Amino acid sequence: MELKDQATTPTLAHKLDDTVHVSGLAIRLARESGAGKRLPEWLLKVAIARGANHYRREFDPTLPADLPAISDEEIGVALCLGQNPYSLDALRVAAQFLSSPRINAARLCHLAVQERCEPVLLHIAEVAKKYAPEQEPWATLRNQLSPRHVPRTDALPHWTRLVSHTGVTANGGSPRTDWLCRHE
Repeated sequence: MELKDQATTPTLAHKLDDTVHVSGLAIRLARESGAGKRLPEWLLKVAIARGANHYRREFDPTLPADLPAISDEEIGVALCLGQNPYSLDALRVAAQFLSSPRINAARLCHLAVQERCEPVLLHIAEVAKKYAPEQEPWATLRNQLSPRHVPRTDALPHWTRLVSHTGVTANGGSPRTDWLCRHE
């Protein structure tokens, strides 16, 4: 990416009118994974491969392979970093990817505070409250994370983008709305 391109690509933090936090996690993951400047794309690839199937797509085959030593919590938080280029897809993938009983909610809370992405994760947790109120790690995040104010939240995904809507089913069932959980 050229310097002139960087100036026109807003970050998530800019969209939230928040301060851009330079993430130690992102620096470490970029180095360990071998993804370097392509870390946001690599994170999507890994999260989708690990179960965020709703967002399945083709990726550049030159992206490094998954690195199992990097935890799911680290992948999920890294998708929500304010320094990342603004991408609603990354936030939606994070929501589905983290909707798993395999996620350690305490570790996720710790990383969220450390990497300053509490507003994003609490937004997702509040949406989950309506459609999957007991779903972990969202229930724990609502109870344990303190809100950190950001001036704007309209850049975060609308609730309709975090759920699956069914129409009238073939056997006459009524429409329903389901929280998108990770496929494991």
